[in-house]
Amino acid sequence: MARKISKRVAKSREGIERNKLYPLEEAVKLLKERASAKFDETVEVAMNLGVDPRHADQMVRGVVNLPNGTGRTVRVAVFARGDKAEEAKQAGADIVGAEDLVEAIQNGEINFDRCIATPDMMPLVGRLGKVLGPRGLMPNPKVGTVTADVAGAVKASKGGAVEFRVEKAGIVHAGVGKVSFDEQAIAENVRAFADAVIKAKPSGAKGNYLKRVALTSTMGPGVKVDLSTLAAS
Repeated sequence: MARKISKRVAKSREGIERNKLYPLEEAVKLLKERASAKFDETVEVAMNLGVDPRHADQMVRGVVNLPNGTGRTVRVAVFARGDKAEEAKQAGADIVGAEDLVEAIQNGEINFDRCIATPDMMPLVGRLGKVLGPRGLMPNPKVGTVTADVAGAVKASKGGAVEFRVEKAGIVHAGVGKVSFDEQAIAENVRAFADAVIKAKPSGAKGNYLKRVALTSTMGPGVKVDLSTLAAS
């Protein structure tokens, strides 16, 4: 079994020079040509940044609306009451609640990918910090998930809003589409994501901020991207 996997991996890497930096469009083309899974693989971008997120003034986080969506179905939970709860339901939220939703989550029922809350619900939601925090699901005003505009937040989440947050090693990564997308759609999404990360450059970042960028698919090889081709043309 192990030999079979390594054969497939070796085949997928054929024609890709490990240390070469490819123009974005060419990197996307190589990725699409080598997608061999029986499912629609996710295209991921990984960006190495010149930051140390252990320092508060070097933390990088934010949200970006991908112009062509993510290609995946996002289940959204909303903490809201009254009219705001109704707005959330009308906008397409999958789960809407207050104390009942807190109880369900405390019982291990986490059937959603994104969590939104109105500001007045945060004292209640705060009880779930230890549950939602480690999963990256805790609502946060910095990424638009603590808001009075629950309808707008739900629609953004469903339509291709992607949160990003730098990890310990200074890497930001996210899914930016599916290999079934056409090359232009993937490239546009990658550029939109890169632009958002660049704009989120923290005050404490010194020297070279954007160091390396690579694209990969769920089962595919990594392809390094020429940074000069990331700017929108």
